[in-house]
Amino acid sequence: MTDYALTTTVESGFADTVAATRAALSEQGFGVLTEIDIAATMKTKLDLDLDLAPHLILGACNPQLASQALAAEPSVGVLLPCNVVVRTLDDNHTLVEAMNPAIMSQLSDNPVLADVAGQALALLTHALQQLNGRSS
Repeated sequence: MTDYALTTTVESGFADTVAATRAALSEQGFGVLTEIDIAATMKTKLDLDLDLAPHLILGACNPQLASQALAAEPSVGVLLPCNVVVRTLDDNHTLVEAMNPAIMSQLSDNPVLADVAGQALALLTHALQQLNGRSS
């Protein structure tokens, strides 16, 4: 089975990493459709005060790839958008994880989905590499 997440650790604080993640995703054609602050959501929905370091889920979508995937297999919408998690490890290190789009192609034998997943994987991988100044 394919790992379900692409991961990188950034030597930067949370706020700077969130901004850099948004920029890197945008450069690869992804927009952020949703944003979930885990601690704030747990407080609002369950009145829980979690002792949780900053932890944000960004729902990222590349409209071109999403439209190709949905045209090939409409039910793939349950896997969209691609979640990208940004969470604090300590004051100077932040973890960024993105859903591995290859999961999509493992759930279907549709060759179009495999192609779209491959393209999305390349773009997300490049975005995460940009966060540490590496590019492929």
